[in-house]
Amino acid sequence: MEHKEYRKRNKGGRPKKGATERLSYRIGVKMSAADYFRLLTLAHEAGTSPSEYMRECFRNGHVKERLSKEHTAHVRQLCGMANNLNQLARKANAGGYSEVGWDCKVAVARIHELISKIGV
Repeated sequence: MEHKEYRKRNKGGRPKKGATERLSYRIGVKMSAADYFRLLTLAHEAGTSPSEYMRECFRNGHVKERLSKEHTAHVRQLCGMANNLNQLARKANAGGYSEVGWDCKVAVARIHELISKIGV
């Protein structure tokens, strides 16, 4: 009985990919030097490998650029501010809005400023 339970136990690690998710086919593509360096440049600008760039082009017809380091920092900062705002709301619910009203207004103004920097 113990042996069967041991076999069902989760061993951890990444789950196996299904047959449709595996990258099992390889296609060779010949291109000129200009096309090859253009592919490398576009893939670098998008922040992906050339192979992933080609797969994205095939799937979607275009490749979306990854967030820049500046935008990533803004999003991370926005998450921290949202956490602070949640804590202020919790404090307001517990002790009354008058105690934390000004803090909430300041936090909302900072969040609005960050969202405008990100360009959403």
